[in-house]
Amino acid sequence: MRHLLSAGDLSLAEASAILDVADEMHTIQQRQIKKLPTLRGRTVINMFFEDSTRTRTSFEMAGKWMSADTINISAKGSSTSKGESLRDTMLTLDAMGTDCFVIRHGSSGAVAQAAGWVRAHVVNAGDGTHEHPTQALLDAFAMRRHFGEGGEDAFAGKRIAIVGDLLHSRVVRSNVLLQRTLGSQVTLVAPPTLLPTGVEQWGVAVTSDFDEVVGAADVVMMLRVQRERMQGGFFPTAREYTELYGLTPERLARLKPGAAICHPGPMNRGLEISSEAADAANSLILEQVTAGVSVRMSVLYHLLGGSSE
Repeated sequence: MRHLLSAGDLSLAEASAILDVADEMHTIQQRQIKKLPTLRGRTVINMFFEDSTRTRTSFEMAGKWMSADTINISAKGSSTSKGESLRDTMLTLDAMGTDCFVIRHGSSGAVAQAAGWVRAHVVNAGDGTHEHPTQALLDAFAMRRHFGEGGEDAFAGKRIAIVGDLLHSRVVRSNVLLQRTLGSQVTLVAPPTLLPTGVEQWGVAVTSDFDEVVGAADVVMMLRVQRERMQGGFFPTAREYTELYGLTPERLARLKPGAAICHPGPMNRGLEISSEAADAANSLILEQVTAGVSVRMSVLYHLLGGSSE
């Protein structure tokens, strides 16, 4: 792997290898002393031009637990706040001998563009409403552990329902690409106003009827309603949205035995997901958070662990 810019860049073998190594990293995560010498001498710079808690912290922990020198840079603390272009900032940091950049940016495509400017490896930690490949990988990791299966056939025949604000989500596109590679059957559920343009070309089922799919899904993934990105009325009221597209206690009761609940966070409790569902025994939400460190350790290992350049 040279970069990880899109979940669609991963073959089945590559995605499975990342998940397999993440399983090994997960055992490290449970130790009292969480330290490996794997990336000693490597420098990883986390560049976050948007706010983040889970992704930024887990990448920082992943780098430090593998002994990499990890540096965090935000837009406010960088020269971009003085008017310097992203390109000049990237070239400057690359010239210092950086081995890997982990970048989150508010503009779709910005991370892929940055990867073309630098010598270092680049990981897309979320670009606009485009993609978030490590989130899709950690979601898959949590699901696979829930299924109790490993290998390249772990997702064969599994039904994944992704529900909510698909229009503004960077998570949904990466999950669709990765889950199709892994062999799942994906159904997208959202009101017509919150469907991305061209979604009919994604090669997955699309419906506006949550009740039609909730009882058949092996995993129900709820997406946050991103009200900060909305300008205008995408749905009449929050109450109506919850009634039609929320994982309410009533829909929770209709999940088939063994079905899991996912949410990439942060959650709007009482809007897209009820507290009963978020805290249910079959909820993988905290497992997803835990998986974030293991998976990002694996990604950094695959990018930097065997490279001498």
